[in-house]
Amino acid sequence: MFILFGFRSRDRQIAILTLVCEVCGVTAAQALTKRTTKFTLFFIPLFPVRPGRHHLQCTHCGAVRPVTGQDAARLAA
Repeated sequence: MFILFGFRSRDRQIAILTLVCEVCGVTAAQALTKRTTKFTLFFIPLFPVRPGRHHLQCTHCGAVRPVTGQDAARLAA
């Protein structure tokens, strides 16, 4: 008998913002996403194994940088 288990990360897009990128310096759309990682059993996600992490990705240069949860809430509002 085999037990299949593992981890799965999912990205959920929260908002698209127009900001100046800290990497390339261009005013471009920035995608605000939240990544959650869950423990899976037989390919069914059961519970989160780490807190959600927020990221901003520049559509011009593709750079991804982390954002704190407080900053993400402020940007999404």
